[in-house]
Amino acid sequence: MTPERERARLADIQARVVAALVTGGEVPGGFDEERMRVQAASLLAKRRAIVARISPDVAAAAGHDLAAEFEAYARSRATPPPDYRTDAAGFADWLRERGLMEPEPVPEKALVEAVGGGV
Repeated sequence: MTPERERARLADIQARVVAALVTGGEVPGGFDEERMRVQAASLLAKRRAIVARISPDVAAAAGHDLAAEFEAYARSRATPPPDYRTDAAGFADWLRERGLMEPEPVPEKALVEAVGGGV
């Protein structure tokens, strides 16, 4: 196998491993399915806990359904966001789309400009 083909093969396996861990995708052959399931659950719980810590209002909006809502949100994305603040904002948007969180308030400056009251 050429080095290029080997890189492509490894990249494909890596993408499938990430999908299995992040979105609950099929576990690639040669990987222990139970261990992958446990690791995926652990990573999901870690993300959820960090999002809840940095955005408690978002976690409170989900209420008792936080775990299920966060899992559905996380599984709907092909890859995790680049950082936890982006993850928290994405989860808040997810909750807003479902009517579980109030719309984001419009900044005061935007309100003044919208009614034509700027100086």
